[in-house]
Amino acid sequence: MKLSFRRFDLALTHSWAIATDLSAGKVGGKDIYPVVFVELQDADGRCGIGEGSPSSQYHENWETVFRFLRQVDPDRLSFDDVAGGMEYLASLPGTSMPALCAVNLALLDGAAKAAGRPLHGFLGLDFPAEGRISSFTIGLDTPEMIERKVHEASRYPVLKMKLGSPADRENLAALRRAAPGKTVRVDANAAWKSKEEALERIEWLASDGAIEFVEQPMPASTPLSDLVWLRERSPLPLVGDESYQGAADVDFCSQAYHGVNVKLVKTGGVSAGKAALEAARSKGLKTMLGCMIESSVLISAAAHLASLTDWLDLDGNVLITNDPYRGVANVDGRLGFGSGGSRPGIGVVAAGA
Repeated sequence: MKLSFRRFDLALTHSWAIATDLSAGKVGGKDIYPVVFVELQDADGRCGIGEGSPSSQYHENWETVFRFLRQVDPDRLSFDDVAGGMEYLASLPGTSMPALCAVNLALLDGAAKAAGRPLHGFLGLDFPAEGRISSFTIGLDTPEMIERKVHEASRYPVLKMKLGSPADRENLAALRRAAPGKTVRVDANAAWKSKEEALERIEWLASDGAIEFVEQPMPASTPLSDLVWLRERSPLPLVGDESYQGAADVDFCSQAYHGVNVKLVKTGGVSAGKAALEAARSKGLKTMLGCMIESSVLISAAAHLASLTDWLDLDGNVLITNDPYRGVANVDGRLGFGSGGSRPGIGVVAAGA
């Protein structure tokens, strides 16, 4: 097996910031977001592509991904034994979840292509995301820019708003000037430090009348007793993101939240992401597929798991201007593979193809 990987800088349409950037003392947002593309090719000419989107929120960057990938022996990987390949990767030191994700996607892409089946069919799942609505995310910014961004996103039926700045109330007011009554999902990115503060903020949000749920109101390190206290009193559903790294967290999150957000980069790929969704559903939790800033490789891979979800937040590829691949399309907030839905593997091709 031949393994190759490269850095690619995704260019953001607007500067991007979330609450964890503010808490880390970072000024301003990101204009580019480096990701890593991985390609695998075996002696029979079969190939697969994957992507890792590392986040400083999890102490990862393109260099940590490269560092992990450089120690991989590609001869220990095979499209005919994806599980065995992942067991080998898990045995290596210095685990990088975005790197695991990228290799897992490449292995599954190649395996599904070899079987002549789209990824969801290869995994035994129903047809993925055709016609499903994805939210469109509005990052932290000034009220003036929030209003501008929301006007630009008028074609999207559901918005996801980042909170966790001193201007939260002004920003929501700006959003409502541009989109009165539109359904909004709120993501605090663990910005509220006490259960009392979180409850006060959530009660304020509930008075808006069109907030669907609140994602990760408090840090993942918050004691379970505080999260249970908040869950019992919250007038809005609570969704765990940073608290739900994978299936191993399901018992904790089933007590603390009403739902969970699964991201392929966070869990380590499609295989672990599928397991995380299935574990959550077995405990009666609502499920969402989310993303980082990503190209169509990761977004399309996630879309193949859409039948396991209640909500989708797969907008990473429409927040950028230079996506090097085409896969699942996002037309006015509705996802679909169109004629490419039966394409074997993840279902992506180079943007110019």
